[in-house]
Amino acid sequence: MSDLFSRELLDAAAALLATLQRRSMKLATAESCTGGLLVGLLTEIPGASATLDRGLVTYSKAAKAELLGVDARLIATHGAVSEPVARAMAEGALACSPVHLAISVTGIAGPDGGTPEKPVGLVYLAAARKAGATIARECRFGDIGRGQIRLASVREAIALAGEALAADPSN
Repeated sequence: MSDLFSRELLDAAAALLATLQRRSMKLATAESCTGGLLVGLLTEIPGASATLDRGLVTYSKAAKAELLGVDARLIATHGAVSEPVARAMAEGALACSPVHLAISVTGIAGPDGGTPEKPVGLVYLAAARKAGATIARECRFGDIGRGQIRLASVREAIALAGEALAADPSN
């Protein structure tokens, strides 16, 4: 068992990867506040390479624009931590990868960086599919600590990916 992740998270990741493999689907991640923790969880699962194509860590605004094609004006208008940017990150990862599903995470893990409008613990996630609408989720974890916010974000990302797959069980 991994020393990094709980059995619950490992089981959820394994189930997601198994579903993707059964459907012959590939996955990409686009992460900001989790800094690669999501793809780190997925790579803890033996055989992840059958479905996991890539993990992009786009921590800076410039990286989001350069690697994922997120429009700088979108970031300037809504902020890097916003639903429109999370959607654009997932859609950008989908567009630049030979995958069927892309998951994105952007948020404020703290301890600094929060504002009254966008407090520490605010995270946006999105899941984009080649065949299907992009879905997004806002999470407000509160100031529970940087590590716990990042882990909670990973947990929500795995759940959102599962929801995206359940939206169209035929593929």
